[in-house]
Amino acid sequence: PTACCRSLLYIIYSWVFNEFPSFVAEDSRRFISQDTGNLYISKVQPADVGSYICLVKNTVTNARVLSPPTPLTMKTDGVMGEYEPKIEVHFPTSVLAAKGVTVRLECFALGNPVPTITWRKINGNIPKKARLRKSQAVLEIPNIQLEDSGTYECKAENPRGGTAFKGHLQVYTLPQWTRMINDTQMDSGEKLQWECKATGRPRPTYRWLRNGLPLTSQDRIEIVNGELTIHKVQQMDSGMYQCVAENKYGATYSNAELKILASAPVFVPNPIRVIATLGKDVSIECKPRASPKPRITWKRGDRRIQPNKRIMLLRNNTLRIVNSSRADEGSYVCRAENQLGSAELTAILWVKEAMRVELSPTRVEVTVGESVVLSCKATHDTSLDVAFQWFFNQKPINFQQDGGHFEYVQTQSSTVDLMIRNILLKHAGKYGCQAQTSADTVFAEAELLVRGPPGPPGVVIVEEITDTTATLSWTRGLDNHSPISTYNLQARSPFSLGWQTVKTDPVTGDMESAIAVELNPWVEYEFRVVASNAIGTGDPSAPSRAVRTKEAVPSVAPANVSGGNGRRHELVISWEPVSEEFQNGEGFGYIVAFRANGTRGWKEKMVTSADSTTYKYRDETFPPLTPFEVKVGVYNNKGDGPFSKVVIIHSAEGEPRDAPSDVKANSVSSSEIRVTWKPPSPGPGRPRGYEVSYWKDTEQEESGKKQRTVKNETSMVLTGLEGNSLYLITVKGFNSIGQGPASAAVTAKTRKAPPAQPPTNLMWIQDGNNVTLSWDPVKAKDNESDVIGYMVLLKQEGRGHNQVTRTINPSTTLSLPEGGTYTIEVRALSEGGEGAVSSQVRVVTSSGVRAKNNQCSVHCLPQSLTWTALLLVLLVPSASW
Repeated sequence: PTACCRSLLYIIYSWVFNEFPSFVAEDSRRFISQDTGNLYISKVQPADVGSYICLVKNTVTNARVLSPPTPLTMKTDGVMGEYEPKIEVHFPTSVLAAKGVTVRLECFALGNPVPTITWRKINGNIPKKARLRKSQAVLEIPNIQLEDSGTYECKAENPRGGTAFKGHLQVYTLPQWTRMINDTQMDSGEKLQWECKATGRPRPTYRWLRNGLPLTSQDRIEIVNGELTIHKVQQMDSGMYQCVAENKYGATYSNAELKILASAPVFVPNPIRVIATLGKDVSIECKPRASPKPRITWKRGDRRIQPNKRIMLLRNNTLRIVNSSRADEGSYVCRAENQLGSAELTAILWVKEAMRVELSPTRVEVTVGESVVLSCKATHDTSLDVAFQWFFNQKPINFQQDGGHFEYVQTQSSTVDLMIRNILLKHAGKYGCQAQTSADTVFAEAELLVRGPPGPPGVVIVEEITDTTATLSWTRGLDNHSPISTYNLQARSPFSLGWQTVKTDPVTGDMESAIAVELNPWVEYEFRVVASNAIGTGDPSAPSRAVRTKEAVPSVAPANVSGGNGRRHELVISWEPVSEEFQNGEGFGYIVAFRANGTRGWKEKMVTSADSTTYKYRDETFPPLTPFEVKVGVYNNKGDGPFSKVVIIHSAEGEPRDAPSDVKANSVSSSEIRVTWKPPSPGPGRPRGYEVSYWKDTEQEESGKKQRTVKNETSMVLTGLEGNSLYLITVKGFNSIGQGPASAAVTAKTRKAPPAQPPTNLMWIQDGNNVTLSWDPVKAKDNESDVIGYMVLLKQEGRGHNQVTRTINPSTTLSLPEGGTYTIEVRALSEGGEGAVSSQVRVVTSSGVRAKNNQCSVHCLPQSLTWTALLLVLLVPSASW
């Protein structure tokens, strides 16, 4: 091993090999301990010889420190033989870890061959959350828990032997509260009981503090573990208390303040008004603020109240009057007294007539979508204010949340309405109106019945299944106050577009079973039932379990039987495959039957794949385009099904047999060659098009290019060719079956490229409506086509009028059709095509001003020309316009 300094918190170790940033890669042979910082190499190899530098990084500050280089050399005086493993790095024999942290156990061995490291937990299993890292040299257990405690063993083995190391992992937890103490206020003389509880490993012990000083059992104070009891508390017991739970790894505190109250009796508010309902019970409370608890007495006028059957003094000092009457009205006085003083509370009792509430209508039936109004009227003492609240099934109605259906309407001071709009089935139930005054609370209730479509039927059960029928049963759902008239049975299969109605006998509302008919054999179905009544159709039932109908002989023949094409001597037969929905069972396939037209016996071939769409029959004896009678049938494990109708299909005519004739190729320009040919003789294998192949004489045919005709044309112009190059060209026919033979290759040479030099030194002179132009002749270079003439283009700006003039001379005369602005361009013509364009001549037919940039030609203007007839001509490069 190569040594480095000891590991500290937030420190990461790595090693640099020879030079930065070439780091040592850890594997089964090399290991860097994050506990010791050392680098261990179990079996040194020549590639390990070099200089090693220890790099220590602080992950908090990102600071780095490098050690001095440590050289590693290999001895040359001998060869190290194989030896058994020796564990060089291991975790301590006793590992202590706090609950919730990540524990890393290191184990690495030296040896030759390189040892293999394995881990196990004695008398248990390694936690599933544990991860093996660094070629199993590190066992990492995240979020350690108490159950992860135990003895762990790492074992190093190679072919020479093995060794092991064991260590005990103990998980501890700091104390954590499960019950804490809270601030408390008490009257002097009362009994205080506080209890605190905590969990921890090891189990915590408890002690108590008052105002920071230890508290022990004495006189009125009892302490038993986490329980504190103080008998007959006094003012001196006031203060801050702490319950301390601690074990060897830490402590936790629970704090609370104890206040001992001491005050003379006080009543707030005083006096008070109490309103009672005639004939009902009334309670007058007496709750003074006082400490210690005061002695309470009641009197009416000057007389002390003596309890009897109708007037009672409760334990909480409340005065209760049963079946109150007008005679009970008046003032009542509650006197409270303790050693610190006394106080009196005056209560004035009024007895009012009982309130009555009328809710109408008390029972109403409506249909889904309709609206209804419930009216609530209260009759009460006019001196009292009344407040209303509406309830639905004993719960207050939230008009903001349910405003879409419910509306609160105040019609009079003592009457309110509940408007229910666009009623749904869920609105059926009990509606309550509560009227409340300071003397009384009265509740009235009405019932709302909602008629609507039926609810979903109960569980659908498939009682019996055949190849085309299913017997179903179900339980009735809610009729929602309108009798169920009919049931509709629906089915869904992998081949249907959602749920579809299945055929049954009529299913009336009193029935709870039916038979679905005309199902497809060997298809998996789900069924559901929908009920209807006079209001409408309800929600469907839950789907039944999926069931498959039984197998049957196929009943559907393939459609669109056709064919043709194929190679020579082939009969190709095709059809549309039968959907799995109609295959009716396993082992589905096709029977292909055919016979030559006019013969008696049918040839039948089995096609075992249900997805097949074609069958090819080959016979060298029949000629092309032989007509056959063809039909295609079906079968499965249950038997043979029907055949399709007989159709006539011709055998293939084959690919073209002859090559096109009279192929000719002529150069059109430096980049184009025109190819023509004649079609082969009529007969089987007629071409549907032609393919032209072409390549330069310096190339191989395989590297050439190909072009196909769009239809059955017999000519083509090849474009994009290189100038002054010899090309070889072949033509072959093709159809849907394949390609025919190619014609003999013909040759054609593209012409030289047109001159790259444009006409220059353009000069002009005007005479009336005519403009005479001249220019210097263009001379072709050796690699360019000879000039055979010139093309002059006259364009009128803004009108789209173009005029082209061709001439063999370097001059021409142009006639201007009408007034306006014109541009003139000149190009040389050659066998290789058109040459480069000249500079533009711009001619403006206007009177008055001559263009500033006009340049005078070497020709002089005749004296007889007037300025109003002058043509303004500007010779400029076309890009400047």
